[in-house]
Amino acid sequence: MTLVTAAIVAIGDELLSGRTRDANIHYLAGWLTERGVRLEEVRIIPDDHQTIVSAINGLRGKHSYVFTSGGIGPTHDDITFEAVAACFGVALKEHPGARAMLDSWYAAKNLPVTPERARMAMMPDGARLIQNSQSGAPGIIIDNVFVMAGVPRIFQAMTGAIEEEIKGGAKLYSKAVTARGLAESALARQLVDIQAALKGVTLGSYPIDVPASDPDGKSRNAGDGDIGGVTIVARSEHEALAQTAIDSVVAAMRALGFEPEFGDRR
Repeated sequence: MTLVTAAIVAIGDELLSGRTRDANIHYLAGWLTERGVRLEEVRIIPDDHQTIVSAINGLRGKHSYVFTSGGIGPTHDDITFEAVAACFGVALKEHPGARAMLDSWYAAKNLPVTPERARMAMMPDGARLIQNSQSGAPGIIIDNVFVMAGVPRIFQAMTGAIEEEIKGGAKLYSKAVTARGLAESALARQLVDIQAALKGVTLGSYPIDVPASDPDGKSRNAGDGDIGGVTIVARSEHEALAQTAIDSVVAAMRALGFEPEFGDRR
């Protein structure tokens, strides 16, 4: 089955300054994984016209889908629609459907559509709308680029509105196992051997941090600093192969004297 990939460009000075913690990348990664789409690139960039243009143009030819988050609101620094128009060499103009949505939304709240609010209907010519059930102002689709809001609840609502637009590829199955108190380095050689023996599966190793004040001496002295254990994730397009890999990891953990715990991790 064809590999379907995606990238996301998270736009906002506030993300780079540390003022705002991004939630959309994490949400989109899981949402796409469930649909057989691999999120392969993430870029976090400022509210700068040329930077946005360069990022989108650099990604849209490489991936099946490109998503953006942020910069489509009513203020002077919301310049994503303008930048996307430049990416495709089209005019920025008022979208009648978007304007109708804004008129309806604000009329229901007995509020005027000010010039600033009307600005949210200025979109690249030829764009299609993404419905927004949370705040009225829609996102857009143009070619394989999905331009969406930065506010997490609105971003998530917009993903629900584009379900039919996303055509996934092979689903990636994941199996996970955790051994608490086991140092990642103690399992490293076994993981190399398991990975070498199985084709079509990848193993990811994720140490578990614990604070230095953790009272569990076994965890604190695991050999890799203040490590509470390790989680191993096997991923494959074939569920049986992912299970075979994780079974081998379980056997290796038990051979080292640790009883594994099972769970889900993408």
